[in-house]
Amino acid sequence: MSNIDRAEKWLEIVKEDLSVAQDLYKTGHWLYVAFMCHQVIEKTLKSYWCVCRDDDPPYLHAHDRIAKGCGLYTKMTEEQKDFLEGIKRLNIEARYQEYKNELARTLNRESAAEILEQTKQLHAWILERIKKNS
Repeated sequence: MSNIDRAEKWLEIVKEDLSVAQDLYKTGHWLYVAFMCHQVIEKTLKSYWCVCRDDDPPYLHAHDRIAKGCGLYTKMTEEQKDFLEGIKRLNIEARYQEYKNELARTLNRESAAEILEQTKQLHAWILERIKKNS
């Protein structure tokens, strides 16, 4: 499978994840909007990895480590790096319910909207770099 094909597989999943995040926003599920945004960025980064490297992206959820491993981190603005750091805590997949409840209390319509918007912007920015490298 070519690097582009590998990248496209990730981007197919990203498209669905972003759609789910938008649907969850409409229904007021702020915690899960944030989680899906975390997933969108992780998988978009892994897609970029596939375009730039011949090996598979690592099985981890640390956005900054993925971005550094594929050389994208040094191209990011400080604002983008800060966003990566901020959404790190939003990976709730295997968290205890108490953690989820605590995190959910920090989210609302406005914060979820901001996370969703920043996700869309970073996703688009990474897609531009994927196109330049493919």
